[in-house]
Amino acid sequence: MYAVIKTGGKQYKVAAGEKIKVEQIAADVGQEIVIDQVLAVGNGAELKVGAPLVSGATVQAKVVSHGRHDKVRIFKMRRRKHYQKHGGHRQNYTELEISAVNG
Repeated sequence: MYAVIKTGGKQYKVAAGEKIKVEQIAADVGQEIVIDQVLAVGNGAELKVGAPLVSGATVQAKVVSHGRHDKVRIFKMRRRKHYQKHGGHRQNYTELEISAVNG
């Protein structure tokens, strides 16, 4: 059984036992959370799609860790103008382990 969930403005296809990295969630490590924004639930050839959410469907997950992604390098330059600007960004994430899909 799998589900398509929405969190942090993005959509993820998840199944029980998987680990995913999502936008940072304000939860402690080891805490169980319930994601109720489920867009679709599938089981084999059977698929239940919500409009926009599937009513009564939830996904249970456990917070494994918090961290930061690799640095994204930002380099701006104007040719012949002696202008160069360096920057970088590291996005925070929360790693979740999906324990159950209820739908």
